[in-house]
This record gives sequence, structure tokens and C-alpha cells, in this order.
Amino acid sequence: MSPHVLILGGTTEARRLAAALTARPGVRVTTSLAGRVARPEALAGQVRTGGFGGPEGLAAWLRRHRVDALVDATHPFAATITANAARAAAATGTPAVILRRPGWQAGPGDHWHPVASLAEAADVLPDLGHRVLLTTGRLGLAAFAHLRDLHFVARSVERPEPPLPPDTHVVLARGPFTTAGERALLREHRIDVLVTKDSGGAATAAKLTAARELALPVVVVRRPPLPEGARTVPDVPAVLERLGLAGA
Repeated sequence: MSPHVLILGGTTEARRLAAALTARPGVRVTTSLAGRVARPEALAGQVRTGGFGGPEGLAAWLRRHRVDALVDATHPFAATITANAARAAAATGTPAVILRRPGWQAGPGDHWHPVASLAEAADVLPDLGHRVLLTTGRLGLAAFAHLRDLHFVARSVERPEPPLPPDTHVVLARGPFTTAGERALLREHRIDVLVTKDSGGAATAAKLTAARELALPVVVVRRPPLPEGARTVPDVPAVLERLGLAGA
């Protein structure tokens, strides 16, 4: 029978992996999306949308659909699904791998303030600036809603979910972004502090370069810890190698 690979998707890497796997003769691919984005980009292979019902529901799906390998290629901050995937894989004996793009690293000239959560980011903001560019996605802005004395520019692919800070201007945009464009955005809105999650990758890294050039402080929310014993691979070729499909 054809091997069946389930990809927990929603990232650029997941889309690239689906394309690479479907190009292998005899490999069946299903990508699962959480359904939080109204218009996801096209994906190779089969696509399912919606939750599984926790680790037990995912384990049942793995058994029912005879999944031979599970690849968690979700966003680095999707801690719940990553934990559920690890438990489901262990319960069913399904080989599993976590695909995570490497995190960003501060360099010379960067003024980074690492924090553990959005709530901690909100705590440090008043001491760093008063005009804030939020690039933390459309979820979680409630952590900043009590900051009434700051002006926020919130950028996301889709409109953020309330509650929002009272003085918020929303910018809808999808990366990749350029350094010139990010520099222009920061200057146009007179931003004096940037808040971002450590998503990693090149598509949204230009804002960090622009902030460095303008000597702006950057509040960086660290990634949540992985499940105990979990290991990651950094890219699609490494996943193919782990699955034994590198030369296929």
C-alpha cells in the first residue's frame, strides 16, 4: 500500500513539504489545517480542515486513516497541537517528526528584549516606547488591551480578534516583506518599539533589519517549550531524510 503521511500544516514549510512529498511516486499526503485562516494558499495533496478533538481524537484519526508518518509543521507557537501530536504519535506508535524553521538570533546593533509571553511583552512596553508596531498575529492582542496610553499599529494577514487596545490602527498585509518596505512602515507610523514573536524564517525577518537600522528596541516573544523528548528538524530536506524519502 502507498505510505500515508499526515502533515499538520499552516506554514510555508508545510506547503513546501506537501509539494515535495506528492512529487514522490506512491506517497499519499494529507495536510490538516486548523481553519483559522479564511483563504489559505493552495496545497498539494489532500486537505482536511478543523480540529481533531484533542490527542485522543488525533490518535483515532491516525488509526482510522492508516497514517504511516506524522509531520508537525505547524507554527512554532502552536503549542497545543504540538503537544497533542506528540501524545497521539506515542499512543499509536506512529513515527513523527517536528519541522521547525530556526529561530532568529540577535546580532550586532540589535536592541532586543526577550520575553516569555505576550503578557510579559505588554508589561515591558511602557518603558520602551509609546508608538508600537505589533506583528504577533491576529490572536492574543487582548494582552495589550489595557495599555490605554500607547498607540498601536497591529499588522496581520486577517483582521485581529477583539479586544484590542483602544488606540489601534490595523494594517492587513501578508509577507514576505522587504527591508525597504518595513523601514517605510516604521517611519510612516513613527514607530518607536516593535513587538514580534520569534517565528523565524526569512519572510518576516526584514522588520528586524529595519528596526536595527533605525536603532529601535524590539520585544521578542520566545517560543514555547517543546514536549519532553521532542526533537526538531529545520527544513524540508531534513524531513525527507528522516522519512527515508530523500532519494526518492
